[in-house]
Amino acid sequence: QVQLVESGGGLVQAGGSLRLSCAASGGSFSSIIMAWFRQAPGKEREFVASITRNLYSTYYADSVKGRVTISRDNAKNTVSLQLNSLTLEDTAVYYCAAREGAVYSPSPTAYVIWGQGTQVTVSA
Repeated sequence: QVQLVESGGGLVQAGGSLRLSCAASGGSFSSIIMAWFRQAPGKEREFVASITRNLYSTYYADSVKGRVTISRDNAKNTVSLQLNSLTLEDTAVYYCAAREGAVYSPSPTAYVIWGQGTQVTVSA
């Protein structure tokens, strides 16, 4: 069973950047689809970005497209999320998630493995 640990969250001013990382252990990282979700207080968990296992195809939520880049390194068992031009609306707990299979999904219910989350707070 793969286990995920996120890092890289913090406090940043609006317009700034952060890079989140997710380290995987305990399984075959190269065989799983990775994704990032986020959850703001009082809101449902929402999809941010996903990257497939072999072709490295990427998918982004419309709300972050053009500002966010997801990448993975199968040799290091890591997936990263580069956040640029951050706004107050990006404040949330960001979660790394994984699922078996070859098909991307933006639904949190499709992912069975989750990290503990890392807080991103954007200040004015």
